[in-house]
Amino acid sequence: MNDASFTGALGIAPGITAIIGGGGKTSLMNRLAAELSAAGSRVIICTSTHIWRPADMPVLENAAEADIAAALAEHGAVCVGEGVDGKLTAPKLPIARLAGLAPYVIAEADGSKGLPLKAHDKNEPAIPAGSKVIYVVGADGIGKPICEAAHRPELYAMRLGTDMSHAVTPEDAAAMVDYGDTVLFNKADRPKDVENGRAFARAFRGRTVIAALKQGRVIEVIG
Repeated sequence: MNDASFTGALGIAPGITAIIGGGGKTSLMNRLAAELSAAGSRVIICTSTHIWRPADMPVLENAAEADIAAALAEHGAVCVGEGVDGKLTAPKLPIARLAGLAPYVIAEADGSKGLPLKAHDKNEPAIPAGSKVIYVVGADGIGKPICEAAHRPELYAMRLGTDMSHAVTPEDAAAMVDYGDTVLFNKADRPKDVENGRAFARAFRGRTVIAALKQGRVIEVIG
């Protein structure tokens, strides 16, 4: 299945897609935008939290709807947001309004400080209303102590009923998926990672896409 698109494997449909969870969210957002725009669709990427400014598409700040529409007509995929301290934050226009300008809006809606796993605090994640949610889990977090692998490790351990020295299992990672029914089990670079992805899928209630995003490979879709 290495030639499958991430768009198809994850079931991305027109509307708003929110990407949350562990590290790899920005890379996934950019990959989906590239696939969709290459197929002729117009795509807006943005954030409800903060992201690094993308280097490979136009970035529109303080933009009116007419400006965004014109940029989409020229480029196909654009990023909309407001610059703060070298990063981009949520766009001035509500994300629901952006969905009226492009068939696909993809929003990074969570932060994890680059760590493969994440426990959500009470005000997280910042999922736009009506979104399809894609939850990212990093295969490189499996087998590591919670204190090394997870953002907000105290919460992660508390919710699993263990301590922060506990080595995360695939079943633990599945139990911590608290939003959405589709997971990208990313960074499955080794056969062991793929086996861990399959164990994760057996414990998870929805669709698991085992992949190596940086290599552009969808390895297996389960569910």
